[in-house]
Amino acid sequence: MLKKIEAIIREDKLNDVKDALHEIGIRGMNVFEIRGQGRQGGITLAGRSGTYQVDMLPKMQMNIILSEDNVDETIEAILRGGRTGNAGDGLIFVYPVDEVVRIRTGERGHEAVMYPGDIDEKKGRGKSKAS
Repeated sequence: MLKKIEAIIREDKLNDVKDALHEIGIRGMNVFEIRGQGRQGGITLAGRSGTYQVDMLPKMQMNIILSEDNVDETIEAILRGGRTGNAGDGLIFVYPVDEVVRIRTGERGHEAVMYPGDIDEKKGRGKSKAS
């Protein structure tokens, strides 16, 4: 079965998380700039005219579709790259994926999300076709 990992991380940790994911063989991902608020409810900033509350903080959202077998290792990589230990480090969500179809080739399921040199190929779990 395929899974979708959606990770909300700090903007300044994006490269660290991407590097950690590449180290384990995660090649395909989408990244979006988002704004949001979590438990901390925002931050208070001091400016020339006094202090003010910023409640919708800039974050990055990463979406990764992968084999169920690789979920735990991928989560560990995101934690390793994204954790500062401070409030606002983010969240990781895991969803089931019913179907994936590669538009160019019509490949479906697991074959549609494989890339040359990806985590499954490194582990010998499938042959990756040129994408």
